[in-house]
Order: sequence, then C-alpha cells, then structure tokens
Amino acid sequence: MELYQLRYFLAVAETGNFTKAAARSFVSQPSLSQQILNLEEEFGQKLFHRMGRKAVLTEAGKTLVEGARRILSDVDQTLQDLKENTGQGPKVTVGAIPTVAPFFFPAILAHCRASDILLDIHTHEDFRRPLAEAVLDGHLDWALISLPFNEPRLHIEKLYSEPLWVAMSANHPLAQSERLTFESLRDETFILMGEASTLTLQIQRFCGDHDFEPHIGHRCGQLSTAKSLTAMGLGITVLPKSARSATDPEGLIFRKFTGPVQPSRDIALVRHRRRHLGAGPLLFAEVARAVVGPVPATTTTPPFVPTPAPPAT
Repeated sequence: MELYQLRYFLAVAETGNFTKAAARSFVSQPSLSQQILNLEEEFGQKLFHRMGRKAVLTEAGKTLVEGARRILSDVDQTLQDLKENTGQGPKVTVGAIPTVAPFFFPAILAHCRASDILLDIHTHEDFRRPLAEAVLDGHLDWALISLPFNEPRLHIEKLYSEPLWVAMSANHPLAQSERLTFESLRDETFILMGEASTLTLQIQRFCGDHDFEPHIGHRCGQLSTAKSLTAMGLGITVLPKSARSATDPEGLIFRKFTGPVQPSRDIALVRHRRRHLGAGPLLFAEVARAVVGPVPATTTTPPFVPTPAPPAT
C-alpha cells in the first residue's frame, strides 16, 4: 500500500466518481482505476460498489476512509513541521467566535511576546458551526467556541468560564438600581449580535427561562457597534466580562447581576479527535492554558484581561 494509492482512494470516496477523482488527482482515469484495483487485491476486499458512473463505498471502504484520512493527515502535518520557518516559530491556525476573537487573540500574542515564545499564529474569526466544520475539514488546528456543543469527532476541552454582565448607558434607570436580574430586563430594548451568534442564543435562552422574549431593537455584526449603540442609550445588552475594555465608548457602564445565580458562559478549545498535532498546535494549547490560568470545576473564573478596565458596579 502506497500513500498515493490512499490519496486516489479518498478522491474516489469524496467525489463518488472515478472520472472526477482522476481529474482531481491529475492522473488518467485508467491509471487511477488500476491503483484502486491494486488496493482491493491487497486487502482482499472490494472497496467500492461500481454502480454505473457512481462509486459507493462498501463496508470495507467505509472502514478504510477514516484510517486513510488519519494516515495522510499525520504525514502532511509531519512534512509541514519539517518545512516550517524556525525563525517565526512553528505554525498554527486558530479560529474563534466573534465574542472571543477580539480579546483572546491579543492576549495570546501579548503573552508570546512577553515570554519570548516563537509561534506563527494564523487566526480566523467566524461563528461556531463554520469553525467546527473548518476543524473537521483540516483547515484549522484549533477553534475556540462556546459550550455546550456536541460533535463526537471533536476533542472538546473547556478552557475557561466567565460571567455575563449587563452593559448600559450611565444615564439608564437601571444604572442605579439596587437589584439587577434577568427579570429586570423584561421591558428593556435589547441590542444583540446576529441570529447566528451563540451569545445571542444564550441570552434568548436566559430570557426564556424567565418567561419572556427579549424585545430586540438592534442587531449588530460587531461588538463595537453594539457597545456604541448601548452607550448612546438606545438599549441594553449582555456581554461577557472579557468584552469590557479601557477603550469602550464614553458613558458605557457594566453591571453585575444580583442574586445567587450568576449568568455565565463556558468557552472551549476544540480540535479534530483523530488529527495529529504538530509542534505549533501543541505549543498554542500550552499558551492558551497559561493565559486563562487554571479552571476550577465548580466555579466561574475570571478570564484573561488584555487591557485594564474599570470594574463593573
């Protein structure tokens, strides 16, 4: 069995057609077909059902798919490790959801510089589902997403928890209220991220737990927009603690929820369960854990704080 045979096999498995697989592999169709026959002869089992122009995996073929992907991924990662420019450090590609990326990536880069860690970090910001798909497709080594998330092909490691706070204008009536719960927000106008945002979904779920639907007056694509509109008094929003910054718009304040139950969110570091981790991804995971610190199992821990900011009231 040769590596190129496994690549041909995966091309057929993914396209479902010998002609398309040959074109993708830049070989003639007879040559590719012969190599698949050689594999089947070596294994003593058919790998595909030939159904006219369609090629459908047999049970043996389905078994080989995962193993072939794992083998080729390990080989490709090893070659990449050998080719990397040691002057920039090992390479890693990392994605994060929009409510994590603006705060976590600067903290990671600052930690690397302060600790003289060479790490060639390539970042990508997107919503949770596209990030998970990018990890599964091999385009990302790691992704930072919110929990809960169920995908058996991913290794999911809780990285940190952080509280959710209410952001509002300093002139808002709730700014001086002694008690602040989700029930207090029943009649407020909410300023939220888009429908695909996991933070928005979480806020809507919290409101539903208190038997009301949030009145959404504004949907924003960027956290900075949500902060600006909130500071202008157009509504309130709920943001993670890490979103608080010394560069926030003037007049924007954060308030903690009162009561025994404090709303929070969990952020996880995820990777493909069967993908080989090279030097870059391994080093990144170490740095990420160092930046957030230890995470107790039962308490909400303060996340990284990239820039100083005034405390919430």
